[in-house]
Amino acid sequence: MRRFLALALMAALPALAQDDAAKALRTRALAANCAGCHGTEGRAPADSLVPGLAGMPVTHFIAQMKAFQSGARQGTLMPQLAKGFSEVQIVQLAQYFSAQRQGAAK
Repeated sequence: MRRFLALALMAALPALAQDDAAKALRTRALAANCAGCHGTEGRAPADSLVPGLAGMPVTHFIAQMKAFQSGARQGTLMPQLAKGFSEVQIVQLAQYFSAQRQGAAK
């Protein structure tokens, strides 16, 4: 039985790796929507009026997005944009940006 389970796991690994790669690609594409204002990979230019997202803690990012969605936090574009993201997408974005290196875009 162990041998069967080991073989089944080995057979499933390529599919799992593809799922992870596809998820990473989808998340990166989702994050690209933020680049226009927040900079590539969340690194806003040094003179930007909007904050950089790179290195932002996951919980802070999620809290800010939820505040935009609920109207508790005001903004020009972000309240409308935030309403277009699902909870899963917000978590994915939070994890993506928290993993990015901080610093201003060049």
